[in-house]
Amino acid sequence: MARKCYITGKSPKKGNNVSHAHNKTKRSWGVNVQKVRILVDGKPKRVYVSTRALKSGKVTRV
Repeated sequence: MARKCYITGKSPKKGNNVSHAHNKTKRSWGVNVQKVRILVDGKPKRVYVSTRALKSGKVTRV
């Protein structure tokens, strides 16, 4: 399963490491997701949710 937020849809982003000599190598920024139990259609479900969604109150834990 991909580390993607169930609520906001946030997923890892791609980019470059850039050295002082301006050499570029690929890298990725991960998403801070936590595995939590939430109510989905009235039933508890264990999903990955970003910490931003948890802090903002977009989702409530069970």
